[in-house]
Amino acid sequence: MELIELNAKIRETKGKGAARKLRTSKAIPAIVYGAKIDPMMLSLDMVEFVKIVRDHGNTGLFFNLKIEGGTEKAVMLKAMQMDAFSLKYLHVDLHEVDMDHTVSVTVPVETSGECPGVKTGGGMIQIIRRELDIICKPIDMPESIVLDISELNIGDSIHVEDIDLGGAVEIPSEVNFTVITIVPPTTDESEVSEEDEDLLEETEAVE
Repeated sequence: MELIELNAKIRETKGKGAARKLRTSKAIPAIVYGAKIDPMMLSLDMVEFVKIVRDHGNTGLFFNLKIEGGTEKAVMLKAMQMDAFSLKYLHVDLHEVDMDHTVSVTVPVETSGECPGVKTGGGMIQIIRRELDIICKPIDMPESIVLDISELNIGDSIHVEDIDLGGAVEIPSEVNFTVITIVPPTTDESEVSEEDEDLLEETEAVE
């Protein structure tokens, strides 16, 4: 995994007024913290940060944070606050990481292959978990979890315990929950089997 370069400046002032002034000048208030450092108030260039999110998404992001003055830190994106109406970034939380220790991150779920349950059976793919939490070292983090659906027929599912990401990546789970399932085309409720109803109910409950 390659660290994304992110530039930052030290932020001397805090409070709503100072944060509002930063945003007016095309900057985003931010903070970086960690177990071995005192929290540092920063500002990020809004154009640079928006481009990063557009190119890489907003989950599982690790940065080589270059702070004005020569300090560099390996950090991960911990949280973002956005305005519900303008969708502009209001604040960014960054967490310093040790590249030799495991962290908990969220990565998207993707599919590969042509599903016979859809192609020949007319079924539908239900992606119940579009993101999964994983535990790994930053260097071992996959960009996404790609699941092969080329052998799935109607009624088949992929559960979390079916996913093998190798010894370096762990998916923590207390139950063997469903990630993907293939449900039948249902035009007549009387034709839906009891097993199919359970699958649909599980999907609706999660969604």
